[in-house]
Amino acid sequence: MTRNLTADNYTHVIGDPIAQSKSPMIHGFWLEKLGLLGAYTSNLVKPADLSEYLDAGRGDPNWMGCNVTMPHKQAILEHLDAIDPDAATLGAVNTVVRQGDGALKGFNTDLGGFLEPLTALLNEDHLFRMARIMGTGGAARAIIAGLAGKGFTLVVAGRDPSKARELIDELAPNGEHHAIHLSHFAEPTDFEFDDRDRCLDLIINASPLGMHGNPPLNFHWSHAPPRSVAYDIVTSPLDTPFLQGARAAGHDTINGYAMLIGQAAIAFEKFYGVAPPRTYDDVLMDMLTR
Repeated sequence: MTRNLTADNYTHVIGDPIAQSKSPMIHGFWLEKLGLLGAYTSNLVKPADLSEYLDAGRGDPNWMGCNVTMPHKQAILEHLDAIDPDAATLGAVNTVVRQGDGALKGFNTDLGGFLEPLTALLNEDHLFRMARIMGTGGAARAIIAGLAGKGFTLVVAGRDPSKARELIDELAPNGEHHAIHLSHFAEPTDFEFDDRDRCLDLIINASPLGMHGNPPLNFHWSHAPPRSVAYDIVTSPLDTPFLQGARAAGHDTINGYAMLIGQAAIAFEKFYGVAPPRTYDDVLMDMLTR
């Protein structure tokens, strides 16, 4: 049910830094298309000010909640009145919704947002599914849990393999999953993959490598089985060296805006009680890439 909105209602995305966030553009676009009142803006909230910000929101009936980005996704847990089970399992919150009584409930929409562009593939029957996941940070948590729940065997690679193993043991304790050093994928391999008939292989960059200001992810595409799908959660730049290398090797690709829009859509419905108009995804994607 669509919530009754006035021009005084507002929602934020909070983080530190926050100027780079595309969330105000996405949510503002959907609000305009649906003719809904209210504003969605970014708000710089430093770690020391997080509790004060949330307390102010509790007492303001015009504040509908906030999306949460780094570095608050885990720190915010202790300040909330209720936490959705998925967010509790992941140990991270990226969406806070103010309830009618002022209580704050936390959700995690990263998992649903990550899986959304994979829906068609996941609806197919496969004899085997494997995902090679590069990264052990906050984003990797949702990806590990989500793909383990979809029947994938996981190979999680990080600079610290012990951290990769800890994530697997915590989030995907069942199954024969593997933790290795990130450098394993940097050097070429002469391993001969089979023809992968009815197999689904994902190669996922869940790290900040390749983002503006960071070195590229050093992944040698001889490690990718035929017809793999490369998925990069980095959004700046949108077309990373990782994705360029995947296409050059003949693989399909999914860029970071697919996850960004997917997770935003879930959060939008929690804030406003109505699904966003996804028929405009192509228009929105064009706006985001300008």
